[in-house]
Amino acid sequence: MEPTSYDLIVIGSGPAGESAAAAASQFGKRAAILERSPMVGGASANTGTLPSKTLRETALAISGLKARDLYGVDLSLRREATVAEFMFHERRVTANERKRVERSLSRHGVVVYHGTASFLDPHTVRVVSEAPAHDGGHAHGGYHYHDHQQPVRCHEIHLKADTILIATGSSPVHPPQFPFDHARVHDSDTILQLERLPRSLAVIGAGVIGAEYACTFASLGTEVWVVDGRDELLPFLDNELSGALENSMHSQLGIEFLWKNRVTHCEAPEYGDITLEFDTGGRLCVDAVLVAAGRASNTTALNLAAAGIEPGPRGLLTVDAHYRTSVPHIYAAGDVIGFPALASTSMEQARVAMCQAFGKGYNTNLAPLLPTGIYTIPEASMIGATEEDLKAQGVPYIVGRASYAHCARGEIIGDQTGFLKLLYRQDDMKLMGVHVIGEQASEVVHVGVIAMLADATGDLFNRSCFNFPTLGDLYKIATYNAYQKREQTAAPPVPPPAAAAPPS
Repeated sequence: MEPTSYDLIVIGSGPAGESAAAAASQFGKRAAILERSPMVGGASANTGTLPSKTLRETALAISGLKARDLYGVDLSLRREATVAEFMFHERRVTANERKRVERSLSRHGVVVYHGTASFLDPHTVRVVSEAPAHDGGHAHGGYHYHDHQQPVRCHEIHLKADTILIATGSSPVHPPQFPFDHARVHDSDTILQLERLPRSLAVIGAGVIGAEYACTFASLGTEVWVVDGRDELLPFLDNELSGALENSMHSQLGIEFLWKNRVTHCEAPEYGDITLEFDTGGRLCVDAVLVAAGRASNTTALNLAAAGIEPGPRGLLTVDAHYRTSVPHIYAAGDVIGFPALASTSMEQARVAMCQAFGKGYNTNLAPLLPTGIYTIPEASMIGATEEDLKAQGVPYIVGRASYAHCARGEIIGDQTGFLKLLYRQDDMKLMGVHVIGEQASEVVHVGVIAMLADATGDLFNRSCFNFPTLGDLYKIATYNAYQKREQTAAPPVPPPAAAAPPS
């Protein structure tokens, strides 16, 4: 079979794949995307980033959680809401995102092939369809489209390119003790296929995905237990932020944490409660289980040996600073290379890779500082060093704090527990870390992102004028707080009063 040639082949149509193909097209290159799913967009659009965040917003609206705190009245609809209503907004958002990706690829002239991709050699990829198209107009299994043409049948086709990007994403890990074929035992993909809201839910794993879904379901009235073999929530966070988040999840949402417990057995009858047994000897009976025990890279079917690539643990691919694998013309980006495995970083990684591949010098390195956004209830976000990092490095620092409750906009939106924490290097007041918990934390952190990328000191915020009332004002309040502490630290000790003269 004579292969069809392209300048770039991208395996995977998620954020990294879409960004890479669009960038190559803008460079005047002919690009093709290979996608094994009938739907474009990857986990970001279909099972991960957007669906979970949309469900969170829907849960907040349906539960009336914000309204109860803000207005002192119960506007909850959850007693009447059905699962179909709960999932309606999520399904509309994901459908619209898929359409956006399709339009973007079509606008850039990217050819899309649907089927399972595998390497034949370092430059040649085979695509085998899994199912014929059946709707006459959309790109489904075994078909490709270009410039709004009708799909072209291709049960098997070979493609060749000088540059290849692997952006196949990741899938949930399935620990063997859980029967994932059971209707009420879910991973982070199948949880979106709920037929009813569970009365009680055990979330196995206290990572980002587990914490986010725990908050979503707890806000709707589901009893939620989070089970983890560790003893700390999201340990990569600043300890103060992690502790505040755990406290809020427990006190505001009623989530119970079962630390230092590992599930050894899961008994899941067709009807009745599911029983979990722990290595500590404890047991827990729940209506449903969500296993969020990590993810593995989708590289098993790629036949990487034919390309000369050896995957690491959980299928992870090793890359250099420009996202090249051990085979220089084959790049990898996104979840398939591991941490931080975010949609935002995946897109930037792919753009850097394409600039390297096609000799464009204006985007050659990913920013050294990357924000983390966690869409729990409340939100949490951070960039830079934690207090624990600075202590370990022996860097003297000053902490500046600002409470949402002491900020006019925080009072307006009814957030009484959120706060911004800024870490400044003591000698020159350079900003070293930004930590936020509260409403819109994933947005608030961006002010700090730009400041840190500019190597700013606290003087930047002292001179800045923020709109009032806004959460941006938190930066000025926290910076004043830091400077005040610095002055107190640097102030010379007050001499003791002179001793009274002895009586004559």
